[in-house]
Amino acid sequence: MGPVISPSSKERICTSVEKGIAQGAKLLVDGRQQPVAQYPKGNFIRPTILEDLPPSSDLAGTEIFGPVLGITRVSSIEEAINLVNQSPYGNMACLFTSSGAAARKFRYEARAGNIGINVGVAAPMAFFPFSGWKESFFGDLHGQGRDAIEFYTEKKVVVERWPR
Repeated sequence: MGPVISPSSKERICTSVEKGIAQGAKLLVDGRQQPVAQYPKGNFIRPTILEDLPPSSDLAGTEIFGPVLGITRVSSIEEAINLVNQSPYGNMACLFTSSGAAARKFRYEARAGNIGINVGVAAPMAFFPFSGWKESFFGDLHGQGRDAIEFYTEKKVVVERWPR
């Protein structure tokens, strides 16, 4: 992982992790104070994992933009979809399941632009469509995926009728 953008960003992320712990999450992996030897003054945060993050916590309602994974377990697919859909954000949502029916339901009903089934969603690159929804989207077009293809494509509509 590279560094986060600034010292204030690093501080914001670390403070968010502290809040998550204070609000009931269990710290499984702590990457906050793990210096990188070659860059002792760098803004590095290693991967951090919080388990049992309460859906009502500040961290659960924040797009942290740092290497922090908050795990929230649910007891049904309906509860999982509701958890995603009640958020004002819609960048990504992931479901880990052994049920094909649950995966299909989540894929079509979860209101997020990037869906992962049994895989975390990677940070999009130019060849990977990015499609944040709700408050996770900024701008007029999604710069990748279908919008980008359509932006650079001359579309043609052809209507035909072949009478006997």
